[in-house]
Amino acid sequence: MTRRFDAIIVGGGQAGPSLAGRLTAAGMSVAIVERKLFGGTCVNTGCMPTKTLVASAYAAHLARRGADYGIVLNTPVRIDMARVKARAETVASNARRNLETWLHGLANCTVIEGHARFEGPYRLRVGDELLSAPRIFLNVGGRASVPDMPGIDHVRYLTNTSILALDKVPEHLVIVGGSYIGLEFAQMYRRFGAQVTIVEKGPRLIAREDQDVSEAIREILEGEGIVVRTNAECIRFERHPDGVSVGVNCSSGEPEVAGSDVLLAVGRRPNTDDLGLDKAGVALDSRGYIQVDEELVTNVPGIWALGDCNGRGAFTHTAYNDFEIVAANLLDGGSRRVSERVLAYALYIDPPLGRVGMTETQARASGRPLLVGKRPMSRVGRAIEKDETQGFMKIVVDQDTQKILGAAILGTGGDEAIHGIVDAMNAGTSYMGLQWAVPIHPTVSELIPTLIGEMKPVA
Repeated sequence: MTRRFDAIIVGGGQAGPSLAGRLTAAGMSVAIVERKLFGGTCVNTGCMPTKTLVASAYAAHLARRGADYGIVLNTPVRIDMARVKARAETVASNARRNLETWLHGLANCTVIEGHARFEGPYRLRVGDELLSAPRIFLNVGGRASVPDMPGIDHVRYLTNTSILALDKVPEHLVIVGGSYIGLEFAQMYRRFGAQVTIVEKGPRLIAREDQDVSEAIREILEGEGIVVRTNAECIRFERHPDGVSVGVNCSSGEPEVAGSDVLLAVGRRPNTDDLGLDKAGVALDSRGYIQVDEELVTNVPGIWALGDCNGRGAFTHTAYNDFEIVAANLLDGGSRRVSERVLAYALYIDPPLGRVGMTETQARASGRPLLVGKRPMSRVGRAIEKDETQGFMKIVVDQDTQKILGAAILGTGGDEAIHGIVDAMNAGTSYMGLQWAVPIHPTVSELIPTLIGEMKPVA
C-alpha cells in the first residue's frame, strides 16, 4: 500500500523543516524523511558544534594573553577537553531536540525516520513503506570527501565529523587541506594545546581568496605556532610509531610529517549516491551534484533540490535561501532566482574573515574599470582598543556603475562588520551612499565610510 502526500521532503537539514512549515501552512499534507539526525550538517557536525569549539579555543587564547590586558592568572591555563566536547555536544543536541519537537508537533506533517530511495519519479521507499507525492524536495546535504590518496586505507584518519568525538587534545594534529574547515580546526586545536601542521597541495592557503588575504591568514596562523606546508606535491599516508606519517614532498622542508592524528579537510561531496536518482530520471553533474535551474527545479518537473546537494551553495544561509526561493515561487507567485543571490560567507578563524561578492582578482579579470580601497586593521580604533590589530579591510567597486562588487574584512568583528556592505550590495545602492553614513563609534564598521572615501582607481 502506498501512502500519498501532497509533498515529500527528503532530509531534515536547514531548508527542509522550514519548507515543511510553509507547505503545511498552505494546507498541504507533507512527509519529511530523515535517515539520521535532524538539523543536518549545521546543527550536528558543522556550524553549531564547531563554532562552540572555536569559542572555547578563543577563551583559552584570551586567558593566556591575560597579562597583555593587565589580568594576572595565578595558574597556567589548562584545557579540559572532555568538558569542551560536552559543551559543544549540548549546544548541538539542544538545537536538534528543539527542531524534532517542533516537527512532530506540526499539523499535517508526518515525520518518517529512515533512508529514502526512489522507485520512480514520484515514488520513494523508506524501509517497508512506499510513499508518493506530486512534489518532492531533496535536501540531503553532503559529507566530507575522502579522495583515494595513496595509503589512506591503511591509516586511521579524522574528518570534520569524527574529530568532534575527540575528548583529548592530540599531541600533533596534521591537517590535510588548507581551506576553510581545515584552517578553523588548525587554529582551534593549536589553542587547545596541540602541535599543528597544515599540509596544502596548492601554492597557498584558501586559493579562492585574493593573495593578500591568503598571505595575511598564513601569517596569523604561523604567528600562533602553526606550521604551514604548501606545494605538497604528492600527499600520501603511512603508519608511523607516533601515529600517521603524511608525505609532503615540498620543494623545501622535510619530505614527511609525522603526527599523532590526521584530519582530512579536502572538500565535501553531496549525499546523492544512494538515493536511486537514476530511477527517478534526475540528472547529476560530473561531481554528483543534482542539476537544477535558476528556481532550483531539477530536470524532472515536480522535483526540487535544495541545500548542499545542488552545488549552488555550501552554507547554512544559502540552504535557507534555497528554501525562501522555492517557497516564494511555489506559494507566493514569485519569480526569485538563485543568480540574484549576493553570496556572503565567513572564515571563523580569529580574527575572522568576512567576505561578500567578487574578489579583487575576479573583478580585475572581468576587465571593468575598478576602484579599490584598503585599510589595515591597525588603523581601526576598536581593534587597537582590543589589542587585536591583525588583518585589513578591502572594498572593490565598479567605477562605471558605482556599485560595490565585493569586499573582504579580515579582522576583529569582520564577520559582523561585513553585513553593512552585504546590505548595500543587496539594495543595489551606489558605494557613495555609504560614505556619508554615520556609524557608531567605536566599532569596526565606522571605518567603512573612511575606506569608501579613500577609493582609488586601479589599472
